[in-house]
Amino acid sequence: MTTAFQGIGISTSRSLALGPAFVDGRGGHTVSQSAIAADQVAAEIERLDVAVAAARGALKAVRNQIPHHTPLNIAEFIDTHLLMLEDAALVEEVRRIVTEQLCNAEWALQRQRDTLVRIFDEMDDPYLRTRRDDVEHVVQQIQAFLQGAVEQNEPSTRDLEGRVVVARDLAPAEAILLRHRGAVAFVTEFGGPMSHTAILARSLGVPAVMGIHNITRYLRQGELILVDGETGTVLADADPLTLDFFRDRLRAAEARQLRLRGLVGRASVTRDGVEIGLLANLELPEDVELAKANGASGVGLYRTEFLYMNRRDLPDEEEHLASYAAIVAGLGGIPVTIRTLDLGVDKRVDTLLEPGPGVSNPALGLRAIRLCLKEPDLFRPQLRAILRASAIGPIRLMLPLVSNVHEVDTVLALIRQIKGQLDRDGLDYDPQLPIGAMIEVPAAALAARALARRLDFLSIGTNDLIQYTLAIDRLDDGVNYLFDPTHPAILRLIRMTIEAARELNRPVSMCGEMAGDPRFTRLLLGIGLREFSMQPGAILDVKEVLLQADTLDLMRRTEALFARLDDTDPGALIDELNAA
Repeated sequence: MTTAFQGIGISTSRSLALGPAFVDGRGGHTVSQSAIAADQVAAEIERLDVAVAAARGALKAVRNQIPHHTPLNIAEFIDTHLLMLEDAALVEEVRRIVTEQLCNAEWALQRQRDTLVRIFDEMDDPYLRTRRDDVEHVVQQIQAFLQGAVEQNEPSTRDLEGRVVVARDLAPAEAILLRHRGAVAFVTEFGGPMSHTAILARSLGVPAVMGIHNITRYLRQGELILVDGETGTVLADADPLTLDFFRDRLRAAEARQLRLRGLVGRASVTRDGVEIGLLANLELPEDVELAKANGASGVGLYRTEFLYMNRRDLPDEEEHLASYAAIVAGLGGIPVTIRTLDLGVDKRVDTLLEPGPGVSNPALGLRAIRLCLKEPDLFRPQLRAILRASAIGPIRLMLPLVSNVHEVDTVLALIRQIKGQLDRDGLDYDPQLPIGAMIEVPAAALAARALARRLDFLSIGTNDLIQYTLAIDRLDDGVNYLFDPTHPAILRLIRMTIEAARELNRPVSMCGEMAGDPRFTRLLLGIGLREFSMQPGAILDVKEVLLQADTLDLMRRTEALFARLDDTDPGALIDELNAA
């Protein structure tokens, strides 16, 4: 089997597509510096303002074109970009650079873009780090108008029925319109699994492979493209044998999707009668409908960091409450686990979050629960709002990056104090609100018994647990090949946590990507996991596996697997478990 081109990128939506390429070569314009005279500053700033207004108008026009039947509230993504166009951190700073450095607006905009991207790149949280994409998209829109590079024949206005869009990058607004004009897949040079566009692709079931550098230079217009979202592979100009093989896979995948949809209303019970909780991770409020459509029995992780994005002030108690109340109402009675904010010195909202002198590694510094306990004025409004929202519907409160029992004891004391305040204020809350913690660092896994004695539940965050245990950054191209969920140390820490929770009769879930990967479902069932939380689109894949599983048999075989863990490749052992 031969191909003219094969690219390996980051799989962000695990499905397949075949179609002729539409290569969008826009973007990547060179920005050069030009000096201006002092008497030209006003005119240059006016030129910038006109470009910003044009970008704003273009976004609003796209917003008005969004089809009403879109399953995701894409307007929220576009609103984020519109807010950035109003943000002083972007536009006002560009005006200042033009005025003080007497340079052209394009160069000033690029300088400020570099500053903002550097801040996002230093963030530890992978989801927030990929918000740099929003900066890139907004800056590109303004630059296009500044440079007069806006094309009348852009891809969003063309017939793309059955075509694979290949681009340097795609803004969420572009992605949704391209999809509704018939595009069957996205392939980009930039982007990652937590970008807004990736989230959209997963929600829409569109195959997407990102991070194949320079691919727009290698592919030709109309060239037949195979997109394998499962492996992150893109093939061009494949031979007939490869095409036949891929078409067979497409037909099988389509049949499988139909079969999976039939599992939505079916109880999540194994062959030997063990009920398994299949919950959803929510990145943004608009993911609620997707969770319900895939039959989630609850929400195991609701991230709240989006409330702090693209703003200079901090959200107050009422804003928190409104957001949580909307989630509870949208879920219609199924429980939601709200994770308290995971911000830090690397995620600067205002001067409250500025790092102190000598901070060189924010990932190991003042962040998440550590920051909240150091700055209770930041933490109290969120805790009050979560407690008040618990009177509206079933809620659990979850603490991120816990590493010792002192942190838990301090939070529990603070919550008791807040309950007393709410009683005095006559405000309702659930006095039995379950409180839990994420197991994300090795210290927490090793101290799982002590933590479980104090808490109502535990949740294993495998993404960070793997990173901290193996000392690697999974978004760093230089070392992410070391990101290994099957490393013996990881498997032992997971088992240790589950056993500690079980001994104390505390529920334990897993909310990392490992929970949503069907390759690991049998292994995790064998270790004793009974509650999985994942991206909504993965729920039915995991459900299909567990419906055929026998937990007693898997527990016996998994015990044998651990006995061989140091002598055999763990991946091979898991393959044996899945094959039997």
